[in-house]
Amino acid sequence: MGWKIIDRRLAWEENETLQYPTASEIFKLRSGDFSKKDNGGYIYGDFDVSEIRFARIGGKIVLRTDFDEISKNIVLKVFALKGTGSTNIEYKEGNLPDSIVMENVWYNLLSNHADVAELLKKAGIREDGKIALGQYIRLRKLLKSYSGVELKDYARTVLSNHPVKGESEKMPDGLNAVLYPYQQTGYHWMKFITDEKIGCILGDEMGLGKTLQIIALITDRRDMAKTPALVVAPVSLLENWRREFKKFTPDLNVFVHHGVKRTGLYSDLLSHDVVIISYSTASSDQSILRMVNWDLLVVDEAQNIKNPSAQRTKSIKRIPRDVAVAVTGTPFENHMSDLWSIMDFVAPGCLGTLSEFEEAYPDDMVGAELLEPVLTPLMIRRRVAEVAQDLPQRVDILQTLQMSQKEINMYEEERQKIISNFDGKNASLPMIQKLRMFCTHPLLLSEEEKTDPITDSSKYRRLCELMEEIISLKEKMILFTSYNKMFEILREDIPLRFGIRVLEINGSTPQNERQHVIDDFSHIAGSSLLVLNPRAAGAGLNITAASRVIHYNPEWNPALEDQASARAYRRGQTKTVFVYRLYYKSTVEEIISERIDRKREMFEAAIIGVDGNSENSKDILKALQISPRRDENG
Repeated sequence: MGWKIIDRRLAWEENETLQYPTASEIFKLRSGDFSKKDNGGYIYGDFDVSEIRFARIGGKIVLRTDFDEISKNIVLKVFALKGTGSTNIEYKEGNLPDSIVMENVWYNLLSNHADVAELLKKAGIREDGKIALGQYIRLRKLLKSYSGVELKDYARTVLSNHPVKGESEKMPDGLNAVLYPYQQTGYHWMKFITDEKIGCILGDEMGLGKTLQIIALITDRRDMAKTPALVVAPVSLLENWRREFKKFTPDLNVFVHHGVKRTGLYSDLLSHDVVIISYSTASSDQSILRMVNWDLLVVDEAQNIKNPSAQRTKSIKRIPRDVAVAVTGTPFENHMSDLWSIMDFVAPGCLGTLSEFEEAYPDDMVGAELLEPVLTPLMIRRRVAEVAQDLPQRVDILQTLQMSQKEINMYEEERQKIISNFDGKNASLPMIQKLRMFCTHPLLLSEEEKTDPITDSSKYRRLCELMEEIISLKEKMILFTSYNKMFEILREDIPLRFGIRVLEINGSTPQNERQHVIDDFSHIAGSSLLVLNPRAAGAGLNITAASRVIHYNPEWNPALEDQASARAYRRGQTKTVFVYRLYYKSTVEEIISERIDRKREMFEAAIIGVDGNSENSKDILKALQISPRRDENG
């Protein structure tokens, strides 16, 4: 029992227990007016420390960082500084000493103790030694507000040493997928970055499987995560995300927090591994979303938060999380501030304030060149041409879409009309024609004055999102649809919306003119769109100038769809061909899509016609029974 110097601190030892008085307590002990610690209830003994001299002028705390060449880690050290002398301070469990004994002289460190303690707390650092890159960057962000910090710039050194090994590295348990080598590299890169407690941008070109890479990352983090992962995506893609998780990680508990399934209690969200929400829900449900410190916050189609002043952007940035990942094939669209806003989401403060950024990086090629070395360490972006050797010649991408509530109500009204007129005996394709037309676009059934087609259809909005990215890549597209009115919508809207040419071949295009249309399409510099009717242009044409094929509405006959895809995926094609199939869940389109997959699996390249047999009738009846409203209500 008695006063001792332990780890260069003055301590009271009693019954093998150490108590460290604060600097203010020591001042009171010396004056004789303090005996009981206010919050601990213990009593110090007589303050007999004659061997120690108490300095009238205190010292200060200094933080320093080093880079360990062996472990490749940033190391934080905490020092007490007095004059030319200094000594290490042990900083553990968030406890920063406010006094130190150096060469039997006691110094208080109150001059900057509160500032440095607050700095470490805001940076999320609770002990000295190895610190994560994210903690280090947060320290540097706060440098302007605090004194006593001496940090060197080790960020690029750490990032240049990240251990990306590709397929030689172990993939997470529970992931039911084989990733291409570049996808494995992307997963390991994101794992390294997020393990360093900082966010990043996954900016691969479209078609390279960004969703699967994110699912691998979330799967890896599940065992250690204390809270769920949160995925924010456009409302039309919520179901696509859910199905991708179910396909690749069936053991994860995934919940779509949307529509009538939304909960009003944040505690309900904590029982899941992954929660998927829309951008609108991210804004409207701030009260419960901000009650959780999410393990990982993923924003899909992150170009939606490129406007830093938009309420949607501000809402998402306010959601608490350990780390964040932005997923976008178009990280830069129009202005340099697009990149600032996305980077401010994944690594707040790393590019300074918006005004500081705009002053440092002009909105031109000079600014882009200046920004590149700063941005590159936190963004991974692969182009199709760079990873073509890893890809098959054809990549099929299924886009399972979700209707808006307005669309669900309109679809259900049309479905009920058909059912009310059905005698239950003769199920035929014409019965469900109007449902197919509505899924293609509601305007196909409307006699009202035309409106902006993107406001009425979640599928058309998703098409425009895909096209926007394809156009940014200067690629050509061919789109198949069965309906002339859809031709009309595309012919009128796409040139105005994107400034590209739209060519078309349908049943009214004379046979001797069709090759001229294709030649014209092939000779256009940059992007253009060729709209085709699969029956009129599904065979005999060579359209290898296009590497992107979009099946806008599924066809009842799988061979018709396969023949259509073969217009671009054929001999003479020098690029990887990406084939997109868009369909609405819980509608007639889902039944058609299931039929296509079933028939293709059974007969592969065989031609399956519609002959009115019992199997066709079963599919038609199933199409009448399935309801997006029933799905919405759980």
